[in-house]
Amino acid sequence: MSDTSADTESDPPARPVAHARPADTSRPKPQFGEYATPEEQRARIQDPAPWQREALTPVMTDAPDPVVPASPATAERRPRPVDRVVTFALLAYGLVNVISSVPAFLDYGAYAETLLSMLGVDVQITDPAAGRAWGIAAVLVLAVGWCATAVVSWWSVRRGRLTWWIPLVGGILFTFVSGTLMAVPLMNDPAVWQALVESAGG
Repeated sequence: MSDTSADTESDPPARPVAHARPADTSRPKPQFGEYATPEEQRARIQDPAPWQREALTPVMTDAPDPVVPASPATAERRPRPVDRVVTFALLAYGLVNVISSVPAFLDYGAYAETLLSMLGVDVQITDPAAGRAWGIAAVLVLAVGWCATAVVSWWSVRRGRLTWWIPLVGGILFTFVSGTLMAVPLMNDPAVWQALVESAGG
């Protein structure tokens, strides 16, 4: 009797057997990967692993500066040494011509006598003093014309443009205008005009 009670007291109480939980058939089957592991989700969405993402990170390098083509304005500014030499030579010649013309134009009597002798007309102007005002006007035209031509030529040279023709055209233009002014007193003198007509006619 005592042995039986001792055995009974020494045996631990029996533990309840845990039964397996039946599968919940009411739970919907995952369709879009919400119960998938991170590896499976990454494979589905083609998301690279962190180590792959670091390998795919582009390395920024210093790109060479793009070559910008020269604009037409820049191309026109190329130095033209020959053009500059010719331009300044024509301007210098024009300046010498203007300076040498000043005393001749102011002495209208001597100017008219020299011009008429070159034309082969033996006549003298009636009033040489009346031509002095026209001589002064001709000098002013030459001086202002040379200054304007020099300014335009320098502006064109600074921009690298072809310039030699500017002093050439300016010299021809202002010389023609000043010569026309100097011829006005001769054309207004009846004796000189008559002598010129007779010389041309015969």
